[in-house]
Amino acid sequence: MTKKPQDACFAGKVVVITGAGSGIGRALAVRLAGLGADLALCDVDADAVEVTAVRCEGLGVRVRADRLDVTEREAVLAYAEKVRAHFGTVHQMYNNAGIAYYGEVERETFKDIERVLDVNFWGVVNMTKAFLPHLIESGDGHVINVSSLFGLITYPGQSAYNASKFAVRGFTECLRQEMLLARHPVHVTCVHPGGIKTAVARNATAAEGMDAAGIARAFDRRLALHSPEMAADTIVEGVVRRRARVLVGAEAKALDLLGRISPVGSQRFGIWMSRLIRLAPRPGKTA
Repeated sequence: MTKKPQDACFAGKVVVITGAGSGIGRALAVRLAGLGADLALCDVDADAVEVTAVRCEGLGVRVRADRLDVTEREAVLAYAEKVRAHFGTVHQMYNNAGIAYYGEVERETFKDIERVLDVNFWGVVNMTKAFLPHLIESGDGHVINVSSLFGLITYPGQSAYNASKFAVRGFTECLRQEMLLARHPVHVTCVHPGGIKTAVARNATAAEGMDAAGIARAFDRRLALHSPEMAADTIVEGVVRRRARVLVGAEAKALDLLGRISPVGSQRFGIWMSRLIRLAPRPGKTA
């Protein structure tokens, strides 16, 4: 029987996924386990990543689950060595861990900005630097870094998040160029999800005086259009096709196009979208 492209891409491969305790990370883990990949799963929430691991073990693959804070560089470096020693090799790494924060530049503190950048950007840098030698060594490596729709366009009240996700995009695209120039056997993909129903928005923090819970509810009602499973399927397809950029959702594709055609127009759209969120009905009221 002829193998399907997905079988060849994932069966027997060792895959690392950060933020695997929920959302896109968990959906990716389950999807890849179903395709025969062995998994190294990590998350800052040890209980949540263990739940993911149990589900994946039920699909007959090898699974390692660890608590890991991607901002702790020494711990990340040690984790990479442990995963390499445990499985013997590493083929793919999905940098998915991230946090959200709401707050205008006027309101947010330096510490707020640093926290978002530490997780969303430096977490990606730490993991990439730690695992890249092993991915090159495998002879068939792939780095998949999750940016965001807000790594393509900007949005009011998201300056720290925008900065982190634009940074992930720049870092990832440059890494891809470097791998091609060096002729290393490592593919690189940058993922830009649109509105996905995950816990990231619901767990977001906010500047003093802002209603984080209300903003999260409005996001879930009006902008969270897709399931984590849909996002995982789209990412998997992109990895199989070795795409440099994966856009998740029609809105991501449309707004990416708008940003290319009219950068100022995309900024105006961000203002309109912000007003839409603020006009979202409160709990107990109808839309």
